[in-house]
Amino acid sequence: MSGAVALRVGHSRAEHLQSLSATREAPWVKFSLIGLALCFFTLFLLLPLLAVFAEAFRQGVEVYKNALLDEETLYSLRLTLLAAAIALPLNLVFGVAAAWAIAKFEFRGKHFLITLIDLPFSVSPVIAGLIYVLLFGSQGWFAPWLQAWDIKIIFAVPGIVLATVFVTFPFIARELIPLMQAQGKEEEEAAVVLGARGWQTFWYVTLPNIKWGLLYGVILCNARAMGEFGAVSVVSGHIRGETNTLPLHVEILYNEYQFSAAFAVASLLAFLALITLGIKTWVEHRAAQLGNH
Repeated sequence: MSGAVALRVGHSRAEHLQSLSATREAPWVKFSLIGLALCFFTLFLLLPLLAVFAEAFRQGVEVYKNALLDEETLYSLRLTLLAAAIALPLNLVFGVAAAWAIAKFEFRGKHFLITLIDLPFSVSPVIAGLIYVLLFGSQGWFAPWLQAWDIKIIFAVPGIVLATVFVTFPFIARELIPLMQAQGKEEEEAAVVLGARGWQTFWYVTLPNIKWGLLYGVILCNARAMGEFGAVSVVSGHIRGETNTLPLHVEILYNEYQFSAAFAVASLLAFLALITLGIKTWVEHRAAQLGNH
């Protein structure tokens, strides 16, 4: 009997060692992969980022400061932050509601709703902008009604907000849906059995379980909103001091051969992106720490 036990133990140990050896690679393979990743990072990410800041300061700090403090630059920054500030809460409400419905309930049209959420990922932002022009432009479907009420959407701030909302609304929902599906609905059902109402169940049961995924989705949504170019370019009309966001302002400065000013404004966008990346890294770190505990 003891011999059979020893045989089984030896067999399991051999299987364990075999599985470990199967997942191990030669040192040259690991170093080659790490070196390849570092080369890719340096060539396609680090060098372009350094080039932006180098070109921004090429003509001195004074030129850089004047470009950032220019009235049109400041307006573009305010408009970019305004569009993100409006799109973010709207996408937050929609994303949480859509993820809750898809992950926790079964209903007719569920797969169609998922398809609609993924639509901005498959449609070019330029096409999305053209759709809004066809709907709300001077020759669009709703043009007579808009003109009757003196409402301007295209070539105005509302069109920029609509385009920003369209291209960013999948991010929060798509971050939460797999997370909420993996968590299941047993805890919510237990809370309902114990007498909790719908809002209490969401606030005390669901939200604590999804808070890090929700914050991660908000960060991605905000980064996409601030950097959007294609859809906003179509609906904005490129009116200086009125409908230009930061990416559009960079394009105009570059096309006018104001290279230092263009790179200075681009460095501001890069700086906002680095802040977003830092917050994203912190969220991932905190989520991993809590997951280990």
